[in-house]
Amino acid sequence: MRRLLLAAMMFGAVTGAHAADLPVLRGGFTEGLARPTTNWEGFYIGGQAGYGSSDENFSGTNANMLSALLDHNVIQQMDVANWNLGLGKQSQRSPAYGGFVGYNVQFDDVVVGAEMSYMHANNFGGTSIATKELVSGTKLSDSMFHDVRVDSGAAIEITDLATFRARAGYAWGCFLPYMFGGFALGNANITRFVTVSDAISATGAPGSFTSLMPLSASDVLHNHLVYGYSGGLGVDVSLMAGLFMRAEWEYSRITSTVDTNINTVRVGVGYKF
Repeated sequence: MRRLLLAAMMFGAVTGAHAADLPVLRGGFTEGLARPTTNWEGFYIGGQAGYGSSDENFSGTNANMLSALLDHNVIQQMDVANWNLGLGKQSQRSPAYGGFVGYNVQFDDVVVGAEMSYMHANNFGGTSIATKELVSGTKLSDSMFHDVRVDSGAAIEITDLATFRARAGYAWGCFLPYMFGGFALGNANITRFVTVSDAISATGAPGSFTSLMPLSASDVLHNHLVYGYSGGLGVDVSLMAGLFMRAEWEYSRITSTVDTNINTVRVGVGYKF
């Protein structure tokens, strides 16, 4: 009986010692499940590559040029300056590459910062050309019928785009999903032209019109600074030490002579110091 009691006491002591070492009894199991958060605070730099589409709206692009060209001209009685020339919307796609640099400040799991992102593209832009011709139904104030034709065109080419943005994200383990917004600056080549051809006739009969000297105007801007705003979403993923990778979507709107919207998706690799 005494041997049985002694064995029971020894078993109880050993069991108690092991139980004292179990994490679940000391809160260690809960601590083991705690999610470690990456330290994102500090300066960082990286490179990126992507693919994007640009959508241009050329409607009304040359209206001011046409109005100035026809100032005090008799054919303005045909309201030529307000003709809908059919300069519409165009789209174009292009690969792009560039880099980014920024600084993060971290408050527990919340990360905020400022960043500059740069992309160089083969060509974000497009071209639109349109023609419209109309014969006056009656004689104008010069007692002549007029056969008026307007040829109009515009093109924009954006090769460089930099966005300056404020970022806000939430650190979740090794992931940092974020959103951003800011302003955009671009380098663009913009070309516009308008040509007005006029022919007159005293009778308005087919074949009786005599062509006059055409009027034309053009405007060419090389390496022109354009600007707008941008916004988007992305995620940074910590790989090891300060190395991280990135996936991002950005929307930029350039409010220049030619209204242009640019959407890009990018992937990149960066290093936080």
